[in-house]
Amino acid sequence: MTHIFLPTASCSCLLVMRRPERVADILREEISQIVGFELEDPRLTMVTVTDVKISDNLRDARVYVTVAGDEKEHQTALSALRHAAPYVRKQLGLSLNLPRTPEIHFVRDRIEEQGERVDHLLHEIEKESARKD
Repeated sequence: MTHIFLPTASCSCLLVMRRPERVADILREEISQIVGFELEDPRLTMVTVTDVKISDNLRDARVYVTVAGDEKEHQTALSALRHAAPYVRKQLGLSLNLPRTPEIHFVRDRIEEQGERVDHLLHEIEKESARKD
């Protein structure tokens, strides 16, 4: 069970982060545990929770996930996660001491895909430059 607490003068490390950011970090950890260990859906075996962005009013949380596999596996996993969102929210409400548990919205994290695309483009530029030399 994880508890949310307000920073004190003796805990200066938390003063740097705003409350929504602290809550988002805790949500990411908790949701990772729920998805990884509590959801027994075979479509979710290769899912990784990469980030959580929470609204300033703490009512909505976008949960970014990556899925190992092809496009069909991505879509299947996202569908399963969206179906499980009410359960995940309920579990969060039971384990966290928040005034209101945020609505959970699972979103595909495309940062790895974008990084791979940039790497591929840079490699192509290198090959083209080598051919010209």
